[in-house]
Amino acid sequence: VQLQASGGGLVQAGDSLRLSCAASGRTFSRYGMGWFRQAPGKEREFIAAINWSGEITYYGDSVKGRFTISRDNAKNTVYLQMNSLKPDDTADYYCATGSYSIAQIITSAYDYWGQGTLVTVSS
Repeated sequence: VQLQASGGGLVQAGDSLRLSCAASGRTFSRYGMGWFRQAPGKEREFIAAINWSGEITYYGDSVKGRFTISRDNAKNTVYLQMNSLKPDDTADYYCATGSYSIAQIITSAYDYWGQGTLVTVSS
């Protein structure tokens, strides 16, 4: 399984950004997906998760109401729409997938990880 995250960059506080994660190597539509982030010196933090169909989503408290996870099973891609960005959102963002169809919020539930895409939010 390969995951390729993209869409990161340098933005100003209040701006929006959309991350994409393209998956390959197995039937994408059967599995839940997640987004995590890690800032320098901090632990990896759960951001969002989505189940196989896209009908069930979960969000971390720090991004709830600002970020939206979605997926396009026809394109084997999961997205993270990030609005009202803050400097505290600066981090490397990782997409991940596991062995189940459900949406999961814990890091250990995920078996495959993308390479990360850097998001930097200036004040």
